[in-house]
Amino acid sequence: MQTYEQKGYGPIFEEQPIDTVYPEESPEGRVSMNCRARGVPAPTYKWQRNNWDIDIKTAKEHHSMVGGNLEINNPEKSRDEGKYVCLAYNVHGTIRSREASLNFGYLYPFTPEERHAVKVREGVGAVLLCDPPPHYPDDLSYRWVLNDFPEFITLDKRRYVSQTNGNLYIAKVEASDKGNYSCFVTSNSITKSVFSSFIPLIPQADPYPEWVEHINDTERDIGSEFHWPCVAAGKPLPTMRWLKNGIPYWKGDLRFSSLKKEDEGMYQCVAENIHGMIYSNAELKVLVLAPTFEFSPMKREVLAAKGGQAIIECKPRAAPRPKLIWSRGTEIIRNSTRIRIWYDGSLEIINVTAADAGNYTCFVENNKGKANSTTTLLTTAATKIVLAPTNVDVTVGWNATMQCLAEHDRSLDLTFIWLLNGYPIDIDKDNEHYERAIMIKNNGELIVKNAQLRHAGRYTCVAQSIVDNATASADLVVRGPPGPPGGLKVEDIRNTSVVLTWSRGTDNHSPISNYTIQSRNFLSEYWKDAKTDPPVVDGNVESAKVIDLIPWMEYEFRIMATNILGKGDPSMPSQKIRTEGSSPNVAPSEVGGGGGSNRELTITWVPLPREYHFGNNFGYVVAFKPFDQVVWKKVIVPQPDTGRYVHKDESMIPASKYQVKVKAFNNKGEGPFSLTAIIYSADDAPVERPRNVKVRVRSSTEASVSWQHILSPIRYWPSRGREIEANKVQVSSQNFSVRLENLKPDTHYYADVAAFNFAGVGPPSNRLAFITEKAPPRQRPRIISSVRSGSKYIITWDHVKSQSNESTVKGYKVLYRPDGQFNGTLFSTGKHYIEVPAPVKGQYVVEVRVHSEGGDGEVAQVKIPGSLSLNPVVFGFFLTLLLNMHGKHL
Repeated sequence: MQTYEQKGYGPIFEEQPIDTVYPEESPEGRVSMNCRARGVPAPTYKWQRNNWDIDIKTAKEHHSMVGGNLEINNPEKSRDEGKYVCLAYNVHGTIRSREASLNFGYLYPFTPEERHAVKVREGVGAVLLCDPPPHYPDDLSYRWVLNDFPEFITLDKRRYVSQTNGNLYIAKVEASDKGNYSCFVTSNSITKSVFSSFIPLIPQADPYPEWVEHINDTERDIGSEFHWPCVAAGKPLPTMRWLKNGIPYWKGDLRFSSLKKEDEGMYQCVAENIHGMIYSNAELKVLVLAPTFEFSPMKREVLAAKGGQAIIECKPRAAPRPKLIWSRGTEIIRNSTRIRIWYDGSLEIINVTAADAGNYTCFVENNKGKANSTTTLLTTAATKIVLAPTNVDVTVGWNATMQCLAEHDRSLDLTFIWLLNGYPIDIDKDNEHYERAIMIKNNGELIVKNAQLRHAGRYTCVAQSIVDNATASADLVVRGPPGPPGGLKVEDIRNTSVVLTWSRGTDNHSPISNYTIQSRNFLSEYWKDAKTDPPVVDGNVESAKVIDLIPWMEYEFRIMATNILGKGDPSMPSQKIRTEGSSPNVAPSEVGGGGGSNRELTITWVPLPREYHFGNNFGYVVAFKPFDQVVWKKVIVPQPDTGRYVHKDESMIPASKYQVKVKAFNNKGEGPFSLTAIIYSADDAPVERPRNVKVRVRSSTEASVSWQHILSPIRYWPSRGREIEANKVQVSSQNFSVRLENLKPDTHYYADVAAFNFAGVGPPSNRLAFITEKAPPRQRPRIISSVRSGSKYIITWDHVKSQSNESTVKGYKVLYRPDGQFNGTLFSTGKHYIEVPAPVKGQYVVEVRVHSEGGDGEVAQVKIPGSLSLNPVVFGFFLTLLLNMHGKHL
């Protein structure tokens, strides 16, 4: 049998259709759903709408294909709105794009009715309702105008506009908030804005008995429907009733299905509860009116672009509603394929031509009379884009230029707006990445600077005048590192390996060359590259085996794709998993021990870190035996974090030689033993007393103890204290004396010395008694003079006399040192003066303190200058005087 191998590969999407909103009023008359795939052989495309195939051949005028893109000419909502899918196929198979919706966007005008005034007490909150008109999609943005356009209100801590419903919230209304407010609504998808009627806000300073909505003087046409709202608040909730011309008329809500002339009159809305009643008065006039254009005259001129749309409004005041006829010259106008008369009387002309220019007259008539008014329709040249943007392909970080040059009627101004995927680009806000070329007239060129992946998409240039606009679109492809893979799953979990599967992310127009897999566990918060089998994970695969993992360890994984342009962002981390367990394969280290108390064998080791436990029920097996025996004794230590075991045996010979070894175990089995170590059992405690123990008192707070023997602890305690509360000092066997410090002055103490080892403490020496010296004098020497004599200074101080509870003064210690340093020259003297060298350079300090058997007393000091050029006599007199004045502070 002979086999044949197909070469090439199946389709792979490079661009898929996106959700698109087509403005119902768009003059462009065309919408494109994009689709592009690669494959060998090159793919063929077909499209579906609402799961039905689109037959391009039978609707050539309405549908066309440009590559894989579906072009829809003169889109119609009833015919074209729905869900679209692109299918790309070749001999290797078929792939289906994501589903994209095509919807028709609109934003109708606000209703023209007047808005009721909002009255609110100063200092309380108020809400102005926007109540946006019908629209699609629901991507409106809201602002509020105060009094005149474009005076938009400034938002602050008191004023907030909800971008959900458009309402304006004002906290603590102030007198300055008074004015007329209009809700300004913008549809970002179709770049259209509309205003609401003005809402008067009236702050009120005085309290008022509480109307939520009261009645106002009103005029309505005869035969029309009318609802007159009247709402009050109170506790308990007030009841509502109506008076007409002073006579009870109605209770509750007041509605008229068809107004009659006799419904006219003075009405009073009455709200009442147990606390009282309030009245709201207004006049209702039912109009019977011959048609008139006095209050709403028609525009003198209306502009319309050739090929575009013209709407001429005719809204006279008349009651009852008049009949309406349009004429151009003497010719009566009727509905046709290009001309339509709306229910409200407006005249619409589509596909305007130069021949449509002229005077249009609206005739209206009711049973009270007739009227007419005329508007002149002027046609302008249509706005056209003569140099449309073209598709651009750049790498991340590069600049891209989207050209756009337009022609328009010279009598009109032209502006340019750019959209990205149907949403306006705020060039001023994002000037880091967008720049407009403004050097050439009628040029709307857009420069995309330092393009990032998020800047890719369909760019639409809108050239707009006050009459019409023209649009042209092109695609910007930004090539960059791949996007993050998705759907990461962990499968086939073993003790040292797992299998990862994922779905490839977008390649951002450059094929994925390979993947990098990273792992993380509790040992580190950082991600580390994981080892895989094979070592390199090819860019065409969507699974890989991760190896060399730690058994019984909790892991999470992530994956990154790489192409020629770099490494992309990582995927979302996988769910945490735990690898399967296995028996330990590492032995504890630093096995040793020895010492301890009598008849003990102490065995120590370094516990294995958590990453080497490899399973549940982790512990250690400790084996030991006398050096000259064959049989090992084994014990189980179930604590995973311990590194010590003590074996007690009363028959154990002190300081005998043992062999020991340790291994780990868990619920999967046992690991290898460590290397065998040699240790010794504990010695017996010392039995000999230290000899020749002596005590020497050194001062009021210190004494020294000496002896002949071995490693010894020293105990000492006051004679009035208890032996059990004795202080202890421990010294090594290398020392045969110790200094006891921080003793109490003039106190009777006891001390003894005992030898010790790990097995215990031996018998103490004979107890020795000693008395510390009295404390040194607390009085510091008072320096009375510091006089320079040639190359020396003579420092003199008063003699210090000790008190009865203080040690006798034996002399004085004098420290001579540079100012700012601690070290210097120390002198001793029994006199109460001393000569020191005069400093050659810099300032020196002379410190004087008492010396006694009980130690040294407090310090007095004086500073002597260096090269100060003073007469010695004058300087000495001055310093002596200064010391006499402030000696007590020295």
